[in-house]
Amino acid sequence: MSDQVRLRDVELADLEVFFAQEQDPESARRSNFPPRERDAFMAHWTTKVLGDPTVFVQAVTVDGVPAGNLVAWWDEDRRFIGYWLGREHWGKGVGTRALGLFLEREKARPLHADPFLGNIGSVRLLEKHGFRRTETVWYGENEHIMLVLDEDR
Repeated sequence: MSDQVRLRDVELADLEVFFAQEQDPESARRSNFPPRERDAFMAHWTTKVLGDPTVFVQAVTVDGVPAGNLVAWWDEDRRFIGYWLGREHWGKGVGTRALGLFLEREKARPLHADPFLGNIGSVRLLEKHGFRRTETVWYGENEHIMLVLDEDR
């Protein structure tokens, strides 16, 4: 296996992979994001992600096989990014390579990300790509770190 990481447009068949990845208990714990029921997941992806022309989404592949996704979207006047990788790809440099490729294509700056405080791997990944911590934000009882990639990056 060459572990070649690439990005491509999301295909409808990828949604099955993304759904299975979201159901992984360890992924849900680290992201502090509860898995959605199948119908809610598919409705979100088909209408709010793939159906919104302001959203930029790419499938991450490793040796041609779907490994996760990266998404950029607007929340009022701020552009955010998020991503999800299957657990089998953690710690192998896939996220680092994929995020680097994504940032070459997603040109909006500043770019925001707000990972759960306990998701140390995600925070490190963002900081490795030049995101800087700006504040702590709370979603209910959950503490998140707001990171920003500035306009000069």
